Amino acid sequence: MTKLLEKALEAVRQLPPDSQDEIALAMLALSGSDGEAEDVDVAHLPAVLEGLAQLRRRELATDAEIEAAFRRFEG
Repeated sequence: MTKLLEKALEAVRQLPPDSQDEIALAMLALSGSDGEAEDVDVAHLPAVLEGLAQLRRRELATDAEIEAAFRRFEG
């Protein structure tokens, strides 16, 4: 386990149980280990469909764009 993941897990341990469960579900979904699809909120459906269409067209974010997005969350 990386130091960053250890740090993140320690931070999550400090959260209330409901928040811990939400983060755990997100982690499982991101890792592909949850095995179940979640329902899409109707309000978000157009964005989800557009994202899938972009994926089919292979319109993917560059490594630089992904790095920039993650940097916005660094404290």
